[in-house]
Amino acid sequence: MTTQSGTTLLVHLAGAIALLLWGSHMISTALQRGFGTPLRHWMGRHLTNRWMALLAGVAITGLLQSSTAVSLMATSFTAAGTLSLAPALAVMLGANVGSTLVVQLMSFNTEIAVPLLILSGFVVFKLRDHSGFESAGCALIGLGQMLLALGMLSATLGHIETTPVFHAVMQGLEGDTLIALMVAIILTLVCHSSVAVILLIASLAATGVMTPVTAMVLVLGANIGGALPPLLNAGSAVARRLPAGNLLVRGAGCVVALALMPLLGKLAAAFELTTPQLVVMFHTAFSAVLAIIFIGLTGPLARALERFFPEEPRPADPGMPMYLDEAGLDIAYIGLSNSVRESLRVADMLNVMLDRLRALFAAPDPLKAGKIRQADQSLDGLSAAIRAYLADIGQEGLSDSDADRAQEILMFVINIEHAGDILSSSLTQLATRRGRRGEQFSAFELHNIGLLHAEILVSLRLAITAFLGEDLAAAHQLVARKEVVRQIEATASREHFRKLRDDKNAWAESGDIFQRVLRDYRRVHHHIAAVAYPVIDRLSDDEIVTDESRANA
Repeated sequence: MTTQSGTTLLVHLAGAIALLLWGSHMISTALQRGFGTPLRHWMGRHLTNRWMALLAGVAITGLLQSSTAVSLMATSFTAAGTLSLAPALAVMLGANVGSTLVVQLMSFNTEIAVPLLILSGFVVFKLRDHSGFESAGCALIGLGQMLLALGMLSATLGHIETTPVFHAVMQGLEGDTLIALMVAIILTLVCHSSVAVILLIASLAATGVMTPVTAMVLVLGANIGGALPPLLNAGSAVARRLPAGNLLVRGAGCVVALALMPLLGKLAAAFELTTPQLVVMFHTAFSAVLAIIFIGLTGPLARALERFFPEEPRPADPGMPMYLDEAGLDIAYIGLSNSVRESLRVADMLNVMLDRLRALFAAPDPLKAGKIRQADQSLDGLSAAIRAYLADIGQEGLSDSDADRAQEILMFVINIEHAGDILSSSLTQLATRRGRRGEQFSAFELHNIGLLHAEILVSLRLAITAFLGEDLAAAHQLVARKEVVRQIEATASREHFRKLRDDKNAWAESGDIFQRVLRDYRRVHHHIAAVAYPVIDRLSDDEIVTDESRANA
């Protein structure tokens, strides 16, 4: 074989591998973009039982065709506290089994399916201008590309297997378990897809130059390599718990399997499987056995991981983001979850500012005023970080529902930030102005300020409920409370003017300060209530679409 023909074969091999990886990436990202948010909601609400979590991991990985994507999804839930670590570990056991189903599907002779999948994917993609149809179409095209890549791999390896270089490489792997294991780990880590690497191993095994033992060792390496990307991408100690647990389970399984490799080699010979069949069946059996063994140990393992990876202390500056890790920029629903968690911290800061302001009205103190302004600076800094993070999420495009959710998060952060600015720049100044003249607010004024303050706290809790739970009823209730606050303000204003008329010694400026306090409290409430409108608009539109779908049915 000439150098030119050898180079041509390597180019064909690299192109086939690239197409295989791209098809896998296309399926995963398309389905995550189109259906990731509904899956995220379902997982967050239903995965309390470990057996249900195991089956969910199998099903969702079979759909997304990526155990890495499921790992990132489950990690975001455990880090947010919406999913306990024990059921999340069960999800990963199921995800490992689910990835084997994808390999099983790809191992069949599906030559006729390639054009059918690509054609049907194109038709579905163009069928309707809707993100769900577009995502499903892209996933079908990606599946067709993976099958096409496997055909190219098989044809190219058929030419390569007769070359001396190929035999030299395969002989280098034979008999050296550590090298074979490391090659598979590094290859899987680079490819970010254990499914693609297992399929590549099966294609190499089909050339007949690989012994069953070497094939099984390569499969073990692919399993370890597939657990590394989520761990390396974790941005905090809490986020490392689940991927570390998954790596620990796979690593323990690999150690035992390597120790039993002579026995496994004899079993493989007894079943009379071809080496490609052995690759697929061993990969499935390995994940299934681990799931059966460790499903009952998820509780103790979760407690050990929580001790080994304790929660990190909060940053000295509360305005520094804690959850905006880079992993969420590539997967939209994880990035949105991270943004929601930081947004709740923004709301907590506003709540702290409100409490300090109430105390400031009762007893003016320059130190208290300074703490309010300092908290507002932290709130502004965290708000800016969230806005920048939202702008970078989903570089490959967002689904309609994810784009709406991103807009809701953005409006929540902006309105809370504006409310904080009013507390810091206006109300804090008004609360301290009387104190500088040696005066205090009257009992009447403090009573009405207290009424408005209590209503704002209630509305802030409702705003968080409507925003976090996407609760339409809470959103409508929040909007209705604007009238309650307006009536409190109007009643207090009329009564205050009446007192000023009756008290000829009252200072005009003192009356003006109280009127401005009433107005600014209402402005704060206006921004808090504005959180409800994006939720109402989106959820009301969803109900209309659902009603239309039922009517058409």
